Amino acid sequence: MAEQLRIGFVGVGMMGHGMAKNLIEKGFAVSVLGNRNRGPVEDLKARGAAEEATPKALAETTDAVILCLPNSQIVENVVLGPDGILGAARPGFVLVDSSTAEPTSTKKVGAALAAKGADMLDAPVTMTPKEAEAGTLNVLVGGEAAVLERLRPAFDAYARNVFHIGALGSAHSLKLINNFMSMAMSALVAEAATTARASGVDLGKLREVVSAGAVNSGMFQKIMAYAVDGDPSGLQFAMVNARKDVGYYANLAAAAGLPSPFGSTALQVYTLACSAGHGDKHVPLLVDVMAELGGLERGSK
Repeated sequence: MAEQLRIGFVGVGMMGHGMAKNLIEKGFAVSVLGNRNRGPVEDLKARGAAEEATPKALAETTDAVILCLPNSQIVENVVLGPDGILGAARPGFVLVDSSTAEPTSTKKVGAALAAKGADMLDAPVTMTPKEAEAGTLNVLVGGEAAVLERLRPAFDAYARNVFHIGALGSAHSLKLINNFMSMAMSALVAEAATTARASGVDLGKLREVVSAGAVNSGMFQKIMAYAVDGDPSGLQFAMVNARKDVGYYANLAAAAGLPSPFGSTALQVYTLACSAGHGDKHVPLLVDVMAELGGLERGSK
């Protein structure tokens, strides 16, 4: 199967590079869309990938195209825009959207593909670029089970776990809920660390005490690794992406007729951080950004 299925890949950034690399290493014929960031593209070409100039050309020469893009607007441009994937959609072709996207947009794109006889799966991933490079991501899949089984060998190339969530759009919904919890918790821990530092509490002791109790979590450890040790590597996720994901989550809650008080608060935190020029910084640095927004300096008591 790995030798027969031709895979196109759009978005070979921090996450996508590792995913595409593992597909190549597991024997898939991979083509990538050219990008201004030539480093990852050239690395994948050196490993055996081909390169195409437009999304349509990529879809014409492959059986399935995987997207790993920053937001839903870019996804729609790549699929529905000029020289987009839709122009090459046909029965048997599958679009896999691994972006963190809005479910309403996903269903819109899926309907356009279905009108041409093509299939779509929303298949966002969890974990970090480290796991992407190692091929041990978690993949959440929305769409028809039979289509998932056709693509399972490709997912298995870069995933440790593959979860079938439900109908098209359900995986993107669950990913937004997951990311809302992650980013809201990150903001909470960053605020706690900032307050502890400003109040004269030893951050090492804060980590020690919380680590021994029920409040401990993986996200707490990632944020405190930076607060205490200066190591942000555990969460390589930009604040601008956190703002986008929490904003999409707020839209999801609103569409369900629900308030999102914690989502609104987290969105405000990341919006303030981005407005202050910190959007490209990774989320653990929110510990310093909150201190800055509060008029404090790192290390003050």
